[in-house]
Amino acid sequence: MKNAIWAVLSAMTAVVPSAWAQGGEPLELHGYFSDATYFRVDGTGLSKERLRALTDFAKDFGAAGAFSSIKISGVVRISYDAEYALNDDHWGDRAGGSVQLGNSGGPSAIVLQDGTHSASLPWGQGWGSAVRPLPGSFGFNTALNPNSGLTRFNRGLTGGTPGFGGLQFAYPSAPCNQDRRGCIPGYLDSTQTQLEFPEFNHRQDWLRELYADLVLPLGNGVRLTTRIGRQQVVWGRTDLFRVLDVINPVDYSIQNIYEPLNDSRLPTGIVNSELQLGARGPFQSLNVQLIWQFEQFRPDLIGQGGQPYAIAGVGNLFRALSTCWNYGCTVGNFAPNNLTPLTGLPSTGSLAIDFGPHVLGIRQADLPAWSLNHSPVGLRLEGEAGGFGFSLNGLYSYAQLPVLHGGVPALNPFLPPGGGNQPVPVPYLPAFDIVFPRVVTLGGSVDTYVDSLKSAFRLEVAHTHGEEFADTLQPNLYRESGVVRWVLGWDRPTWIPFLNANRTFLVSAQVFGQHILRHELIETPLGPAGMPDWKDNFIGTLLIQGNYLSDRLTPQIITAYDTRGQGGAVAPSVTWLASNHIELNLGGNFKWGRADKQFDDLRAANQFPPFTGPVGAVGQSQARTESIAPLGAFRSGVIGEAFRENEVQFNARYKF
Repeated sequence: MKNAIWAVLSAMTAVVPSAWAQGGEPLELHGYFSDATYFRVDGTGLSKERLRALTDFAKDFGAAGAFSSIKISGVVRISYDAEYALNDDHWGDRAGGSVQLGNSGGPSAIVLQDGTHSASLPWGQGWGSAVRPLPGSFGFNTALNPNSGLTRFNRGLTGGTPGFGGLQFAYPSAPCNQDRRGCIPGYLDSTQTQLEFPEFNHRQDWLRELYADLVLPLGNGVRLTTRIGRQQVVWGRTDLFRVLDVINPVDYSIQNIYEPLNDSRLPTGIVNSELQLGARGPFQSLNVQLIWQFEQFRPDLIGQGGQPYAIAGVGNLFRALSTCWNYGCTVGNFAPNNLTPLTGLPSTGSLAIDFGPHVLGIRQADLPAWSLNHSPVGLRLEGEAGGFGFSLNGLYSYAQLPVLHGGVPALNPFLPPGGGNQPVPVPYLPAFDIVFPRVVTLGGSVDTYVDSLKSAFRLEVAHTHGEEFADTLQPNLYRESGVVRWVLGWDRPTWIPFLNANRTFLVSAQVFGQHILRHELIETPLGPAGMPDWKDNFIGTLLIQGNYLSDRLTPQIITAYDTRGQGGAVAPSVTWLASNHIELNLGGNFKWGRADKQFDDLRAANQFPPFTGPVGAVGQSQARTESIAPLGAFRSGVIGEAFRENEVQFNARYKF
């Protein structure tokens, strides 16, 4: 079935050039060339130098047979990201270096990169290495996994309380053709060439869109419109964060959440049929839409470890954990107090431990295989009545963001290598597979214009069943829960006389809410444990946009604030239409926050009794310890975690 569908699309691609010469309307052709230069002000330097060319084309062939209209449209896009070559110290083949990781229970103290005083040890020379041996199968081969090309995850942060130290990980930073460590096959494993030319991959993303529109009149003002091919289907009306707009995955590696969704959505093969009923009873319009996504599932692109943009740092952490599983790794400040009899050190602080392969980390990514029975389908009822636009939406699909499942069979590092040490599932052990569970999303939207307030209001609400969240109270370290998300938006043209007495400004505000229905959280003497995600969270955004010089000069400012993550962003910019073809934009993106939302880090979970706890103890200890890593990092949200990514940005575009 899948091969047949792709054969149809390939045939469409082959016949399009010859079809232009036939009847119908003339070929419509538009596009642009652009250059984006982003410079990070934290000393990183160039973070993006992107050259891009895009062409969209369309040809209406008019009526044919039973169809009143047949139209073929498409978008071709190619990009070259030069920052991997121009700033190779940070993003290219020379990225990373040697690292030292926390060993706060050790005898010496040095000054770390973040300015704090704490003992530390080099990668590969922690406790369990040949230098500092421990009984069992600790340690790893530093010839295969050397102390080079590494970056400390969330560097610049202590990740723990003073004098104790939180967990510290490091991830290889170079593209996967230069350094294979931590690259997850089929998911996060791009070479430098693939990063530089992101559209040229096995998905053929250079062919961004290609679809046929067919209009079939059914009489009495009713018609059936069908769009088949690679396309974007937009159900929502929000910016930055999505509620109902969850059909197409999103490429966050372009610029996190700040790239316009129209450019960052990943078009996929979809059959999109809409029965347009026209005016019916109390409805000024009424439509029923059915979609079927036939292309192979693809997740959101979250940014590979070492890329300039890795949303919430997820890609960096995943690469660090994948390195741990496949090659072994040093984990800073891992063993709290309980190795004193073995090391002879005072029972204060924590020790850097060298773990061997297949003990902890990420084993693999389980991407859903294509199946007709489980390919995503959606149904939408949309219309207008009494001055209100509305929709009712239902979608059966896969979660596009990754979830970590524990319970992966792992080795016991306290046992010697050999036949007696076989991998077994270990409760509460941070050994994971990446999965994308099936989910069902039900929701709706309503919008209206209130003339007395000169304002448009919009509301979207969605309930998703089947989502999964990290949960350190569960043996497999995740929990399924329904989640409700909503957004309330307000748009108004507003006079601000002291800024412009002749034109109004567009003022647009949004409030996003998320509520996890089966949230689990407990407080222990050393901090919270359970779900790191907030039970209830709210994010507000505000856009103010003006126009000057006959609409050729457009300044705007966008702000966002995450109430629980305590992170904010402000993005001022000004766009100048120098001519009908040349558009220039100068702006910035500045963030603030506190990426220190620590959480239960599983060090105190008694995974390997009697070696890791009192004799006979099983399961999770109540004396939990906290760190930013591995799960606390995401409590600051996508805004707060990225507070070091402040940028000055320049964009130039030539349109034709």
